[in-house]
Amino acid sequence: QVQLVESGGGLVQAGGSLRLSCAASGSIFRVKPVAWYRQAPGKQRELVASITSGGSTNYTDSVKGRFTISRDNAKNTVYLQMNSLKPEDTAVYYCSSTNWRGQYAYWGQGTQVTVSS
Repeated sequence: QVQLVESGGGLVQAGGSLRLSCAASGSIFRVKPVAWYRQAPGKQRELVASITSGGSTNYTDSVKGRFTISRDNAKNTVYLQMNSLKPEDTAVYYCSSTNWRGQYAYWGQGTQVTVSS
């Protein structure tokens, strides 16, 4: 079982930056892919960025060049650096890790990001 705790959300003006953190319990976290998802009101949850245990990353098109996902395995933590934020980035952001089947099955409680125009 993996437990995930997100932090770092808040209110920021358009063009600003935030860094989200996802702290995990259990050393097995270090060998698992981790992803950041977000869900805006009235919309489906969408994948924002992911990172493999080896550090390979993937981003949804709308955040490419603005967001950076990284991990510090020594601290069992994954980060999402968000720059040049836009109002459409407003959402609850969740981190997720995979189960033994490779499915994103473990979720944190989420952290709210609000970008004002």
